[in-house]
Amino acid sequence: MGNYSKNKKVVIGLDDSFVPMGFREKNGQLAGYDIDLARAVFRQYGIKVNFQTIDWSMNITELRNQTIDLIWNGLTITDERQKALTLSEPYLTNQQIIVVKKSSGITKLADLKNKSVGAQSGSSGAQDIDDHPQILKNRIKNHDPILYDSFNNAFIDLNANRIQGLLIDSVYANYYIKHMSNSSDYRIIKSNMPSEQFAVGIKKGNTEVKQKIDQGINQLRANGELKRINQKWFGK
Repeated sequence: MGNYSKNKKVVIGLDDSFVPMGFREKNGQLAGYDIDLARAVFRQYGIKVNFQTIDWSMNITELRNQTIDLIWNGLTITDERQKALTLSEPYLTNQQIIVVKKSSGITKLADLKNKSVGAQSGSSGAQDIDDHPQILKNRIKNHDPILYDSFNNAFIDLNANRIQGLLIDSVYANYYIKHMSNSSDYRIIKSNMPSEQFAVGIKKGNTEVKQKIDQGINQLRANGELKRINQKWFGK
């Protein structure tokens, strides 16, 4: 495990507003699926996990600059990331969905014609819009999404009707909306984007760390701990 074993700690970069993967509770403490999973994996090796908030659009740069050791926060496997990083085995499947307000009258993709749609900067959803232009890009206003540094800010604009739709990870949207007082105000529309898988981002070529993370997750799967974490955050 290289310096991790020697120093007995690893620094993980995350966007600390990405519920339920990694986010700050009202008391400022970090919580989330990936927080629990990363701690459980490294606990097996006697390594302490430190989390560092980063600008998500700069995650690969932060890793290359060694500001962080790993990216572990709902990181979607993409062709670009496979070229730039060594990735763990996938540990979770995700979908891109579109959230709209019921009051907008939007019920299907075709209704987004000439409408403003938001996405998170540097996210796989934003990349999907470019990679699959026939689904959204060719329909929406100015043929480009409005980009946000966090989904929290995107939801603020959606609620204020500054955007009419938000392309977002289903794991985020389902958890976030369920915990909002006005959860019945929203409608979820299938985006028809390809399904995605989450993995841990590791510095290119560091296969030893990849093997240890993969082994650690497999061990949690075998001993029931992964099932417990899944149940805690997703109810399944």
